[in-house]
Amino acid sequence: MSDADLTKRSKLKLLGGVHPAVIAVWAALIAVGSLLPAIPIIGSGGTFSVSAALIPLAGIFFGPIGGAICAAIGSFIGQMIAPHIAWLGIATFLIATVNAFVVGCVSRRKWYIALGIIILGYILWFATEIGRGAAIFPLIFYSIGIVAVVIGAIVFAQKGVFEKRPFLRMLGIFVAAYAGFVGAAAIANFFGIILYQWPATMWKGLAFVSPWERAVFSLGATIIGVPLLIGLPKIGVFVGSDLETEEDDEEDDEE
Repeated sequence: MSDADLTKRSKLKLLGGVHPAVIAVWAALIAVGSLLPAIPIIGSGGTFSVSAALIPLAGIFFGPIGGAICAAIGSFIGQMIAPHIAWLGIATFLIATVNAFVVGCVSRRKWYIALGIIILGYILWFATEIGRGAAIFPLIFYSIGIVAVVIGAIVFAQKGVFEKRPFLRMLGIFVAAYAGFVGAAAIANFFGIILYQWPATMWKGLAFVSPWERAVFSLGATIIGVPLLIGLPKIGVFVGSDLETEEDDEEDDEE
């Protein structure tokens, strides 16, 4: 391998191995998605946006680093052009960043990092008086996220998840996305309590609403993600957890 190829490869590694043009396109899609009309979720009062599905898919497609960069750029631009979605102010984009990072960790067999982020959410929650008064919220919502991480760890331990096993492909996207939504919420909810002092009674009610909402979000990501996983490689954009493993194997062979 030439010095030029090594330099190019090292630069790509800084972006999680993802080409800057691909990051720019996906980030633009996330930003534009924030402008599209949201779809009401029956039974929760919440809404689902296209952007909510594209964020975890960034982690699925491009891994924890590349996905987090896509989500950070896209969400930051999105909150600039649609400031009504920035409920944490200038830091709102970090929620999407954590989401994509957690999803990328689950899909790249680094489930222990995703698990650690959700556990950190538990610790932060019970560090607040309001959180301790609504213990049922993390015990239900965050625990389901941990289950999603465990299932994801089992699914993505299999070879050829995205290429040869359609059911596992769908299940993998769903549980990884769910883990990402929970991981992001676990961090964001702490700041919501600190900044806005949302009462414990509100969180107790959300204990039964948030899991359902995130399941809808994850299903949306699955519906959008499955055909993209099939179609993108056909136009030269290679995505998925197995790609990274193949590249690692190639590097080992070269050494």
